[in-house]
Amino acid sequence: MARLRAAALGNYSIVVMLLLWEAVARSGLVNPRLFPPLGTIGSELIGLFTSGEVWPHLSATVLRVGSGFAMAAGLGVTFGLTLANSPRLRRIVEPVFTATYPIPRLPLYPIFIAAFGLGTLSIVALVTVECLYPITLNTLTGARSVKPLYVWSAQSMGAGPLRVFLKVALPASLPDIFSGLRIALPIAFVLAIAAELIGATEGMGFLVQYAASSFRRGQVFAAFIVIALVGYALDRLIAFARDRVVFWERREIRISGRGGDPTSTRPSKRDPAARDRQ
Repeated sequence: MARLRAAALGNYSIVVMLLLWEAVARSGLVNPRLFPPLGTIGSELIGLFTSGEVWPHLSATVLRVGSGFAMAAGLGVTFGLTLANSPRLRRIVEPVFTATYPIPRLPLYPIFIAAFGLGTLSIVALVTVECLYPITLNTLTGARSVKPLYVWSAQSMGAGPLRVFLKVALPASLPDIFSGLRIALPIAFVLAIAAELIGATEGMGFLVQYAASSFRRGQVFAAFIVIALVGYALDRLIAFARDRVVFWERREIRISGRGGDPTSTRPSKRDPAARDRQ
């Protein structure tokens, strides 16, 4: 019951947003064709799944997002760790990387089409390049934030460079690596769907474009709901993996929550004997 209550309280904003949407749609202040009520959107959403129309488009988009995201994750983590361990290479590459980060990659899509053709490969390449930036920079930040004391302690106990990397540097970088992955995931969806809007024969972006050109506004918003649900599910999957991999952070939170700061020398209010000893 406690978990259900917490979930309900955490999602109350979604309920409020839906109620406001329905109120505005039913008020007559806007054209219902442009701002359809929830009933129309719901019926279109059910129709997308019952007819099977959504599945080829959804699978095409997820394949493109997943392929580009996976390639960017592998390259970005490797590149970020390499830059962190090579100051000379970092001085050469980091200014270029930082300077080109604000440049939008979507205008490069025609170049990718010319190089890879119209379809999945060009969209995957676009997603990979865009997601490479946040993953690399977050990995670099995490790897460079490793406390020297931990490295010195491992080296003093006889650990070699590889063992120091596997046992100290990489685990300390994991929180920032997962942060980069969670930042890159919605970017991957935005780029893939935008590219499908511009030029594709299947995908959720193509479905939205086709529904909009057919004046089926309810189906447009139904497609948006599908995209949001899939994106939310994948984000929760990354968060779940993070909680399992970076398990020591949850342990530190539990220790801190039960007994205050474990490194503090002040007596706990829950321990009267400690106060008496002070």
